Amino acid sequence: MTRLTEKQRVSITILVAALGYFVDVFDLQLFSMLRITSLQSLGLSGDQLTTIGSHLLNWQMAGMLLGGILWGILGDRKGRVYVLFGTILLYSLGNIANAFVTSVPEYAAARFFTGLGLAGEIGAGITLASELLPKATRGYGSTIIVGVGVIGPLVAGFMADALDWRNCYIGGGLLGLLLLALRVSVNESGMFNAARKQSVSRGHFQMLFNNRKRFTRYICTIGTGLPVWFTLGTIVIFSPEIGKALGIFAPLKAPTAVVSYYIGITLGGFMSGILSQIFQNRKKVMSAFVFGTAATVATILSAQGISAAEYYGLILVAGFFTGYWTLFMTTAAEQFGTNLRATASSTAPNFVRASIIIDTLLVSYWRTDYGFLPSVALVAVLCFTLTALALWKLPETFGRDLDFVER
Repeated sequence: MTRLTEKQRVSITILVAALGYFVDVFDLQLFSMLRITSLQSLGLSGDQLTTIGSHLLNWQMAGMLLGGILWGILGDRKGRVYVLFGTILLYSLGNIANAFVTSVPEYAAARFFTGLGLAGEIGAGITLASELLPKATRGYGSTIIVGVGVIGPLVAGFMADALDWRNCYIGGGLLGLLLLALRVSVNESGMFNAARKQSVSRGHFQMLFNNRKRFTRYICTIGTGLPVWFTLGTIVIFSPEIGKALGIFAPLKAPTAVVSYYIGITLGGFMSGILSQIFQNRKKVMSAFVFGTAATVATILSAQGISAAEYYGLILVAGFFTGYWTLFMTTAAEQFGTNLRATASSTAPNFVRASIIIDTLLVSYWRTDYGFLPSVALVAVLCFTLTALALWKLPETFGRDLDFVER
């Protein structure tokens, strides 16, 4: 049998990581698309579709928050490939379990364990690719992984329109299990193997907090990603409620909004990654895309009486600008040493994802006094202000040599 060259092994690793993230985001967004139909099937209606939907989404995000910590630590202690296997097995089985729920508590448990599995896929994949690729082209690897990955919800959207909600969950789980067969060809990172031989602490979560400069890097990394999940978790997922508040005549469909958003984020992901390579700068490109996201969100929340088609068009534009998620993930891996890189890369995006819990709680709290749209706008102002401060303080990482450890 012909032995693979190093370049071929790296290419296979990036392909497998990209497909893993494809299935990850596919499964992650299934609930957003199936929220209303699945809850109606369980006997819920009216405001329950929003309140119970938020409750279930929070359980999913809580699972992702805990899973990010768990898989991140395991990634630095056991290896990146170990996590790639474990996460996809757990979230595949979790998605299949979603297909057999008969009550809200069962649904909440299924979403929690699915979220627990979904938490580690992208962090491990980006970490592995970042350590395998040369520093001059590292951004292209992350761009391919995230760019291919975010196509997943487009496929999920078509499936949600064509199949019963229970069959959609089963299909998502089976896709994940099929991907496990490809994982056998993935090799571990040489940087990780070298760090494992050194007498340094690996995967100690508290190391992100016990040094002021390292803690600042970590908090700023998280802060830069907040608008992505505010936009997705509030503006996109709750499009039916926002459309009603804006006076849009035709009822908006969450699956259509999600598909529109992910068409945009796919294009924006490739564009932001390429631009960062051209300009050799992560922060400037991220700042431009964050500004574009803020402007688009402001336009959406003030667009009274627009048509459904115009709303979906604005969602696509918002998705394009939040495509800087590619750079967010790249930067998260580049900020930290090999003995802490998987922990940071897995926990940072999941803290961002879990921020949707705070977003929805704040919207619910302020909604009574100010109304739905003004409460969403208040959360948006808070979110983008924190992101601007984070970008200001975050160190630039383009071209950084990643062969170092945190002491």
